[in-house]
Amino acid sequence: MDRRIEELLHELAPQVLGVLARRYGDFDTAEDAVQEALLAASVQWPEEGVPDNPRGWLITVAARRMADQVRSDEARRRREATAASLAPADEFVASSADEDDPGAAEDDTLTLLFLCCHPALSPPSQVALTLRAVGGLTTAQIARAFFVPEATMAQRISRAKQKIKSSGGRFAMPPEAERGERLRVVLHVLYLIFNEGYTATSGPDLHRAELTVEAIRLTRAVLALLPGDGEVAGLLALMLLTDARRPARTRPDGALVPLAEQDRSLWDRKLIDEGVALITETLARAPIGPYQVQAAIAAVHAEAPSAEETDWPQVLALYDLLDRLSPNPMATLNRTIAYAMVHGPGAGLCLLDDLDSDERIAGHHRLHAVRAHLLEMAGDPAAARESYRLAAGRTDSLPERRYLEERAARLA
Repeated sequence: MDRRIEELLHELAPQVLGVLARRYGDFDTAEDAVQEALLAASVQWPEEGVPDNPRGWLITVAARRMADQVRSDEARRRREATAASLAPADEFVASSADEDDPGAAEDDTLTLLFLCCHPALSPPSQVALTLRAVGGLTTAQIARAFFVPEATMAQRISRAKQKIKSSGGRFAMPPEAERGERLRVVLHVLYLIFNEGYTATSGPDLHRAELTVEAIRLTRAVLALLPGDGEVAGLLALMLLTDARRPARTRPDGALVPLAEQDRSLWDRKLIDEGVALITETLARAPIGPYQVQAAIAAVHAEAPSAEETDWPQVLALYDLLDRLSPNPMATLNRTIAYAMVHGPGAGLCLLDDLDSDERIAGHHRLHAVRAHLLEMAGDPAAARESYRLAAGRTDSLPERRYLEERAARLA
C-alpha cells in the first residue's frame, strides 16, 4: 500500500473511531467497524484513488458496518429500539459527515488513549489495544510485530475490550483528579511501544521500525493536544534522540553495534536537532520529570563528537537526579555504567552487587552484559567471558545474542 495512504489511515483512525463511539456509545462495536472501514480503504483507495473527503468516507463505511453488526447480532436485540432511533447509516454521506455531527471535528486521540490504557488492563493488553484502536494497525500487523499468532493477538484485543466494558470504562475523558495518573500510564504505554520497536525483545531483527514510527507519531499527537506538559515533550524528545542512532546500530548483516563503537556520522542530525531543541525548551519552563531527565541524558550522548568525549560526569549527575525522581533497577543499572566511566570499572562492579538481590532485574541479560563489560574493562577476561555467555543465554533477541557470543569468543 502507498505510504501516504497508510499514514493518512493511521491519522484518521482515532478520529473516525471517536465519531462512532460518541454517536453510538459502544466502543467495542465501533472499533471493529472502524477496522473494517480501514481495511476497505486500504484495498480500494490504491486502485480508485483517495476520496475528496477521506474522513467522511471512512465514517460512512464504518457506520454502515456498525449498523449491519447491530442488526445481525442476536445478543443485542434489546438495543433494537435504540439502534432504530439512530440516524440511518446512509445519512453519513462523505460530503456532509462532519457537518451532521457537531462533535465530529473534535480530536479524540487523547480520549481513546485514556480508554485503551485503562488501569484494569495489563500492559501487554494496553499496548495491543492502543496500536489497534489509536494506531490503526490491523490485528495481523500487531501480531507480526510481537511474533505471536494472529489468533492469539485477536483474543488479547477482544479480552481487553471486554475487560474495559466490564470495568465500566466509558468513551469519555477521565475525571480531572485522575488525569495525571492516567496520563502517566498512557506515556508508559507509548514508551513500551517505542522500546519494543527500538530493541526487539525477541526475533531475528534488532529493530521493528513500524513500532518506533507509530510510538513517535502518537506521542507527537499527544503533545499537540497537551503542548504545555513537560513530560509529554520529554518523552517525545527521548524518542527522537534515541531513534536518531538507529542507522548506526546495526551492520549490513544485521549485527548489533554498541553505542561506543557506532559511526556517529550516520546518526540522523535532523532528529537530534529537533530532540535537543525540544528538551532544552522544555527543561527551561516545565516541572522536571523522569522522561525529561532521560531525554537530557540522551542529548548529552547525542552532542558528544565521539564516545571518548562524552561528558560522563554530567551523565552521572543526571542519573543521580533520575534515581531520586523515579528509582527503578534498569535506571540504576544504567547509572552504574556512568559511575564506572567516571570512577573506574572496579567502583562500578561494586554497585552491581546490590542489583544481584533485586528480583526485578537479577535474571535480566543486561545485568550480566554490564558486568561482563566492566570485568573486561577491569582486566579480567576469564570472568568477563563467563558473564557474556550468561547474558547471551538469557536474551531472546538474536542480534543481541550473537553480539554477546562474539564478545565472549573474542576473550577466549
